[in-house]
Amino acid sequence: MKKFFLLALILFITTRVFAQYSMVSAYPSLTFSSPIFITHAGDGSNRMYVVEKGGLIKTFPNDSTVASATVFLDVTARLINNYTERGLLGLAFHPNYSTNRYFYIFYTKAGTGDLVIARFQRNISNPLIADSNSQLILMTIPHSTYLNHNGGMLMFGADGYLYIGVGDGGSEGDPNHNGQNTNTWLSKILRIDVDNPSGGNNYGIPPTNPFVSGGGNPEIYAWGTRNPWRFSMDPVSHTIYVGDVGQDTWEEVDTLKSGNYGWSIMEATHCYNPATGCNETGLILPIKEYQHIGGACSITGGYVYRGSRRPELIGRYIYGDYCTGKIWKLRLVNGALTEDSLLMQAPFSISSFGVDQNNELYACQFSGTGKIYRFNANLTGINQISSVPDGFSLEQNYPNPFNPVTSINFSIGKSEFVTLKIYNVIGEEVETLLSGVKQAGSYRITWDASQFPSGVYFYKISSGDYTSEKKMVLIK
Repeated sequence: MKKFFLLALILFITTRVFAQYSMVSAYPSLTFSSPIFITHAGDGSNRMYVVEKGGLIKTFPNDSTVASATVFLDVTARLINNYTERGLLGLAFHPNYSTNRYFYIFYTKAGTGDLVIARFQRNISNPLIADSNSQLILMTIPHSTYLNHNGGMLMFGADGYLYIGVGDGGSEGDPNHNGQNTNTWLSKILRIDVDNPSGGNNYGIPPTNPFVSGGGNPEIYAWGTRNPWRFSMDPVSHTIYVGDVGQDTWEEVDTLKSGNYGWSIMEATHCYNPATGCNETGLILPIKEYQHIGGACSITGGYVYRGSRRPELIGRYIYGDYCTGKIWKLRLVNGALTEDSLLMQAPFSISSFGVDQNNELYACQFSGTGKIYRFNANLTGINQISSVPDGFSLEQNYPNPFNPVTSINFSIGKSEFVTLKIYNVIGEEVETLLSGVKQAGSYRITWDASQFPSGVYFYKISSGDYTSEKKMVLIK
């Protein structure tokens, strides 16, 4: 009989399957005026940036005891802010911000209401302020007929391109038929190359955009979106989730690919124009929809959770509704929806979600005191066993958290091909520590988890037809 002995100093946690969720003030001493986005610069500084719709971007250390915020950029004089959906709407930092100091904003232009995508640069000598004279306008999108449905999201994808969410131009029911018109930038998600300008523009066209050779505007990546107010990319799978605001009845969550999302032929999975018998051929349908019941009115797209305050939510897409404050989670596995449930109801209107450099999730309170909230922590219940990912069986648990290095010890009785892999709480492989033939003997393998967030992990050792798993908890 094969002998395979595990002596692992690892850990176990935690999480109650029916954990109670609430949102707590992340920065009790700070308030903001109509905050519509919160993010970080990706430069390792652990500073946060809050976008106020009126034209200010403020920055502060990511510390719950912080007492004040610094104005990073003031574009109040450049924009028009005379309606709920107008103003300073979006912010994205260049992936190489720490060296080139570039960041990008989305605002409605003073005088016209046109949509402006502009690049600015941080002050070379003071990292806390931007150079207000450094504006370079990349795009100006005509938007003067109606006041609403401006879009506003900016995000860099894993491909290094800038994604831009643009609404359908406003009013109700897409009266100008922009959704299915590929010769307008309205009702689209655009994708541009900010690093390689060409064709007389301050940007280039990615060669894989669908209309690069004709048939529509080459900046278009996806079309038929009504008002993609907020979207985000999962840093692990690189899937982009889009919260597309609906018309009268349905809100939707999409995963982004190049193609036609159907507005205004359809509202989510339902015919809109015409009301029945619409042609769905070639349309990309949402992965999730919800109806305007109980006061629901407008989806606020969120993020796939990759933080550590709520390790049981890792891998789940968290999103909400602006009007009700309800927050849901869903999980997508190989394109299939495997989880879909209500988490909680926040006592405020959620204008936007955002994340910090550790992938913790935040929510902006649009009205009232304009506070920034985050989930309450769940690092208690260390002796409670949570559910196990599909394909795993829980052999034994050790309530010994590590921070952030641990040793995994094992012995084999004969020459074997051995693999040792680390998985996260939802069963995704995150690192391979060993894969090869080992001679009979005892081994100690060190896992340095400094690059991973706090949370629940598993290791799995396989040798021949033998497999052993243990559950671990990393608490930094």
